Amino acid sequence: MAEQRRSEGFKDDRPLATEAEAKAVASAVRLRILRLCLDHALTNKEIAQRLGANPATVLHHVRKLVETGFLTPQEERIGARGAREIPYLATRKSWALQLGEEFKTDLSVAMLEAFRTEVAELPDLGQVNAGRLGLRLNEAQYAEVSRRFKVLFDELAVLEPGPGAKPYSVFMAIHPDSGRE
Repeated sequence: MAEQRRSEGFKDDRPLATEAEAKAVASAVRLRILRLCLDHALTNKEIAQRLGANPATVLHHVRKLVETGFLTPQEERIGARGAREIPYLATRKSWALQLGEEFKTDLSVAMLEAFRTEVAELPDLGQVNAGRLGLRLNEAQYAEVSRRFKVLFDELAVLEPGPGAKPYSVFMAIHPDSGRE
């Protein structure tokens, strides 16, 4: 059955996620956790503080991401008050998989919500470099635009940080424009 699923977005040459993997990343909170742990390992407490969320709730999400291989526990450490802490680091597995058609809506909603939340937290919305363009495309042109997005994302995913590199996120979407005929 899994082999018959179609891909989502720009990842059509990657292996299909299992149902558990797809459900794990179809959450805005979990996508934000993965983003936070992308470059530096963070403990559950640190993740909760950065999200402004309850540590128990965050731990539920962290455990689901560890269980499905999207986060990996790092070496245990002792915190400031002597408590045992486990930092977690993102494995980048989410970029290595595609989701089947049945999970596409959930992932799109999660990505849009994560993007909206992260942008809303910026102290200056002028820091967002955004553009919007209305197009008319036939199926072949749509496929070509999607292919070019994929190539760009693949290039960016392996780009080594340069001197003085700062963290950025890229969000791209192409969608039917239901308001235009």
